[in-house]
Amino acid sequence: MEFREEFKDIFTRLKGEISKVIVGYDEIIEQVLIALFSGGHILLEGLPGLGKTLMVKTLAETLDLTFSRIQFTPDLMPSDIIGTNVMEQDRTFRFQPGPIFAQIVLADEINRATPKTQSALLEAMQEHSVTVSGTIHRLKEPFFVMATQNPIEMEGTYPLPEAQLDRFFFKLKLGFPNREELIGIIDRTTNPEIPKAEKVLDSETIEVKKREIRSVPVSSPVKDYAVRLLLATHPELESSPSMVRRYVRYGASPRGVQSLILGAKVKALIDGRYNVSFSDIRYVAKPSLRHRIILNFEGEAEGLDTDTIIDHILEEVPELENEPVKF
Repeated sequence: MEFREEFKDIFTRLKGEISKVIVGYDEIIEQVLIALFSGGHILLEGLPGLGKTLMVKTLAETLDLTFSRIQFTPDLMPSDIIGTNVMEQDRTFRFQPGPIFAQIVLADEINRATPKTQSALLEAMQEHSVTVSGTIHRLKEPFFVMATQNPIEMEGTYPLPEAQLDRFFFKLKLGFPNREELIGIIDRTTNPEIPKAEKVLDSETIEVKKREIRSVPVSSPVKDYAVRLLLATHPELESSPSMVRRYVRYGASPRGVQSLILGAKVKALIDGRYNVSFSDIRYVAKPSLRHRIILNFEGEAEGLDTDTIIDHILEEVPELENEPVKF
């Protein structure tokens, strides 16, 4: 079986196993898996009780990876996450690893911890290692972090700075389940037999697939489309749509276009295509860019969100540069 067909089969099985436990959220599950195979991390925004912890734990079970959950609180210290040196009886020091030394880490309510503690986690996300007393400790691959935050309760929180938000590959928004999904939740969680996901992959295979994904070709026009979408988020450019120039303070960084391309490569494979299409770029546009666009005072006063800005950009920016521009 060739790589494209093999990866599509693996992805379908993974999604199916997770869906045995998680009701609904098909698109969210797909985007979580896209980020995982792209080698990125996720910021998940949603109300409490929507199954965020269960989703990540189920993902770890299907991949046979170690799982750790960190509940972020204002009194949490960096050493509580990364670990510390402890003195043994013979007066030698031994490194005691913290909960960050798992392959899949749920950072619950990350905006409740102080910036010092947040930065300790984000350093591990970027470097895939932690440094304690001058010694570098590598984290086991694959290393995947899903951080959550509550979009409503802002009292006593420390919002992530823009530079730290930028380190997340995707930002996903978890909506409230509908009537049928709530009934499904009741059926799966209140019966004697609770569904359990089966193992599909191991860590070595995941790392192989992550490397193979990068070989998916991207044509020059598609690559240029991704770049023009990113540039259209910048209000200082005359070519940007009018809504961007009016309501946006800062546009997305180059990490945004990297997320667009890598995410689109995975999307192409799971849809059975040999190369990336314009539709793949559009599919990953919101999760890739929504946390990288900063609204100005007027945009916030109007009650806009960045998804509205991205919708406008997708409407205004043509797929091919020589097409007539709508704005």
